[in-house]
Amino acid sequence: MHPAGRHGPGNRHAVPGGDTPPCDNGPHGSPVRRDHAGTRRLAGALGRSATRQRNGRSPPDGGGVARGALALLLLLPATAQAQWQRIDPAELPPPYATRSTSNASRVVAPPAGALPQVPAGFTASLWASGLSTPRVIRRAPNGDIFLAESGGGKVLVFPARDGAPAAPPPDTFAADLTLPFGIAFWPPADPRFVYVAETGRVLRYPYRAGDRRARGPAETVLSRLPEGGHWTRDLAVAADGSRLFVAIGSETNVAQHMGPAPRGGLAAWETARGIGAAWGDEAGRAAVLQFAPDGGGFRPFATGLRNCSGLAVQPGTGAVWCVTNERDGLGDDLPPDYATSLRERGFYGWPWFYIGAHPDPRLAGRRPELAERTLVPDVLLPAHGAPLGIAFYDGTSGPAAFPPEFRGDAFVALHGSWNRSHPSGYKVIRLQFRDGRATGAFQDFVTGFTTAAGRVWARPAGVAVARDGALLVSEDANGTLWRIAPKLAE
Repeated sequence: MHPAGRHGPGNRHAVPGGDTPPCDNGPHGSPVRRDHAGTRRLAGALGRSATRQRNGRSPPDGGGVARGALALLLLLPATAQAQWQRIDPAELPPPYATRSTSNASRVVAPPAGALPQVPAGFTASLWASGLSTPRVIRRAPNGDIFLAESGGGKVLVFPARDGAPAAPPPDTFAADLTLPFGIAFWPPADPRFVYVAETGRVLRYPYRAGDRRARGPAETVLSRLPEGGHWTRDLAVAADGSRLFVAIGSETNVAQHMGPAPRGGLAAWETARGIGAAWGDEAGRAAVLQFAPDGGGFRPFATGLRNCSGLAVQPGTGAVWCVTNERDGLGDDLPPDYATSLRERGFYGWPWFYIGAHPDPRLAGRRPELAERTLVPDVLLPAHGAPLGIAFYDGTSGPAAFPPEFRGDAFVALHGSWNRSHPSGYKVIRLQFRDGRATGAFQDFVTGFTTAAGRVWARPAGVAVARDGALLVSEDANGTLWRIAPKLAE
């Protein structure tokens, strides 16, 4: 890894899709076993693979700019503010209104002089490069930036440097990990542990503010999490520190290998697993689960979430927010992906329903009693855009603080589609909040990651707000981090 300004982008490989294959396919369609050894093979492939899959038995993600009935991304010129958009859950098209399309992205090295496009008054600079599948970014309470380098099996730490347009050299906090993704600090205000989620377990390392290397060996907090399929495991800590949350995505696209009924009967299954929980290969999946800091009390928090790839706790309200990759195969504009606050014991539809009481035709007539219990998410996003990370803007001071109207809004990284004739995603969007509540509106904020020929040179994966107020964006197509700041801060 090199700080920006010393070397150009280093890792010029395509990387896993928003949620990697929920079947047994690894890079290039090669089989991957559902055991720890197989997961390690998949982990190694993440840093090398030239193509990846986002879903079950489907091809790699596509790249480009969204078009279509639900994603009319009508932008003003790149230097102006993008229009606010909203998708109405009451106006979704019927299933198969368009043909399900495989539209694979083609990742290329950044063109000479390429920069992300940002609104007027902001500037984008290359912050770090040469990374191996950089995904989740988290700011420690002291301002240091922690990064999950999923392809390299590491967690890196960048020392806090307020106002610096390029990153200082990082330290390796932890290494030899299997697909590290989620990072959390506990207790929230003055942490004594850093929690790291691998694909099959949650670890914690002893920590004191300013540590850039783990001061002791890892302790396993949760083990034997489901592996294979959607591999990302994000983490969040409740505002009061009483519990943590881990997101576990589904094994498949729409529970196609589930079987007729769970052992012991449906009532007992849902009592233990949560409302609408699928069974078979999907047991313990498609959910956000909660646990005590020591790993006790592990149980469902919210269910029916096909692949909640990113978690965040909203400042002020303490609400747990989730960005979800919805299912594929129903057409260009179905179903919308979404960002939502989570209701404890809430059910969000998968695999039976989507966006409220819309039934999935592939499971028609099954579990009709769940229709009225399926919650509608707070913010619907263009279908198949693959949201991976979410961060609330909490910068109030510092040399790179955004204007006051940004405070309380959220940013979401859209990794990019494969199942759309006109690809969507490949950008960072802003979600609008008023008085702590989402309005349902979103707008493009960081774009320009595709070429005129439809190639892709960056795939946003993670977002975080630095101590100085700048927005940091990870992208895993070419292994870089970008810094977005007001021009006056430069």
